[in-house]
Amino acid sequence: MAPLNQENFQQGVAYLCKVDPHLAQITARYGLPPMWSRPPGFATLVTIILEQQVSLSSARAAFTKLQVAIGTVTPENFVQLNDEELKRVGFSRQKSSYCRGLAQAILSRELDLEALAGLEDASARAALMKIKGIGPWTADNYLLMALLRPDIWPSGDLALAAAIQELKALPTRPAPEELERIALPWQPWRAVAARLVWHYYLSQRKQS
Repeated sequence: MAPLNQENFQQGVAYLCKVDPHLAQITARYGLPPMWSRPPGFATLVTIILEQQVSLSSARAAFTKLQVAIGTVTPENFVQLNDEELKRVGFSRQKSSYCRGLAQAILSRELDLEALAGLEDASARAALMKIKGIGPWTADNYLLMALLRPDIWPSGDLALAAAIQELKALPTRPAPEELERIALPWQPWRAVAARLVWHYYLSQRKQS
């Protein structure tokens, strides 16, 4: 299936609203979700790694300091910084290691980010997850946001789990396995469903 664009994104929303009344309630109450996206490339992967298990604001602050330190966030520029310099801009030791390993994998051509666009979802995901520090959540978010794959469902995302619990009035927060099961009827538009659910999550919290 083609990457998401404004036309097929709206088709996906229409389909999802037909098959799931809870998703239809989101658009009825809050309108269409944004088609959130990020530019493909090293800088976006660094951003997603920074977002692992921290707030978006703290990840954004570290990325901004990184830009000040090195200018354009490229693998070549990144590997010029040592651990102490990365610590000063807000990278933990672990995330410094992950991002340096990613930069080196790209420079050595172990990972070809441009080639991911030509791979099926599972193959692209596997190629990313060969790199230490890129697990399912990071790979899924890159495929969903940067490559605009229409059927990616990041079942390890905590905001999705919290929102699904509220939306479907579940007694407990669903585990990733249950989120996978819940999302099965939303194929082949699970990445659109993710944006709908995030839209609900953010809209609810603006009102509270």
